[in-house]
Amino acid sequence: MTAYTLAELIARFGGEIRGDPRTSVSQVASLAHAGSGQLAFAAHSRYRDQLQASQAEALIVSPDLADVCDKPRIIATNPYAYFARASALFNPPLRGEPGIHRTASVHASARIGADVNIAANAVIERDAVIGARSVIGAGSVIGTGSVIGDDALIYANVTVYHDCVIGDRVILHSGCVIGADGFGLAPEAGRWIKIPQIGRVMIGNDVEIGANTTIDRGALDDTVVHDGVKLDNQIQVAHNVQIGEHTAIAACTGIAGSAKIGAHCTIGGAAMIFGHIDIADGVNISTNTLITKSLTKAGTYTSALPFSEHSVWLKNAVQMRHLDSMAKRLSALEKQMDATEKKE
Repeated sequence: MTAYTLAELIARFGGEIRGDPRTSVSQVASLAHAGSGQLAFAAHSRYRDQLQASQAEALIVSPDLADVCDKPRIIATNPYAYFARASALFNPPLRGEPGIHRTASVHASARIGADVNIAANAVIERDAVIGARSVIGAGSVIGTGSVIGDDALIYANVTVYHDCVIGDRVILHSGCVIGADGFGLAPEAGRWIKIPQIGRVMIGNDVEIGANTTIDRGALDDTVVHDGVKLDNQIQVAHNVQIGEHTAIAACTGIAGSAKIGAHCTIGGAAMIFGHIDIADGVNISTNTLITKSLTKAGTYTSALPFSEHSVWLKNAVQMRHLDSMAKRLSALEKQMDATEKKE
C-alpha cells in the first residue's frame, strides 16, 4: 500500500499537526486494534482512555482531545469525516484494467468513453452511452439508450433498464435494478389493466445505491434521485419519487409512488413513506417510522414504539384497541366537568 506522511495528509485534507509531520501511515484502523503504520480517530471525550492506550502510529482527534496523548496526531474539527477521506485515499475501489472483455456484448451503436472497463458477460445495448473511466461489472446490463456518466462504478449483476440517465461518479452495488416498471395498474370489472410506465429514472452525480435496491421508472414523469444521495441496501423507490440532494436512507425503507423527499434528510431503516406526500428539507425520520402525511417542517419524527416483554406488550395492545372509545369517554367527561363548573 502507498504510505503518506501526516504532512502529506494535511496538504490534501487540511487540519493541524501535533508531533512529527514525517510520521508515515498506510492504512486506517480502529482505536482498539490499530498498530504500526496505521491511523485511527477519536471524535468524543468518551474515547479518552482508548486514545491513551492505542497502539496506532498516528491519530485524528477533535480539538478538545488535542492534548490527551503524545502520539503524532492531526487535529480536525470533524475527525470522522477526516477519517473517511483518509480511508478513501488508502482504499480506492478496485476498478481493473481498461478494456472490453471478450465475452461482453457491446452493441455497435453504443458509445464507449476512454479507459472504460467492461467486464465478462456484461451487456451494453443499442445507443447506450458509457462515460470515460467507468466500470461495468460482470453480468451487468445497460439498457437501450441509457447513459452512464464518467467515473461510474457499476458492480456485477446490476440492471439498468432503457433510457435511464445516471450521472458522474455514481456507485451502483450488485443486484441494483434501475428503471423497472412502476406498480401502475388500473382496475376495471374486477381485473387489473397495466399502465405503461413511460418515464425514466434520472440519477445525479455522486450518488451511491446499495445492493438489491430498486428504483422504478416514472409512470409519466421521471423518477429523480438528486446529487449526493446515499441509499442503503434493499430499498424500494417507487415510480415518480423525487429524493433531494444529499439525503441518506437506510436499509429496507419503502417509498411509495410520487412521494417527494427534500434535501439533507435522513431516513432510518425500515421506515415507510406513503405516496403523494411531501417531506421538507432537513427532516430526520427514525427507524421503523410510518409517515402517512406531508412533513412541512425540518426536525425529527418518530412513530415506532420501543420493544417490551411480550406479556407487557399484550396488555398494552389490548388497551390500544380501546383508545378510540376511551377518547370519546374522556371527551364526554370533560364536557360534564365544564358544565358543572359553569353551574357552580
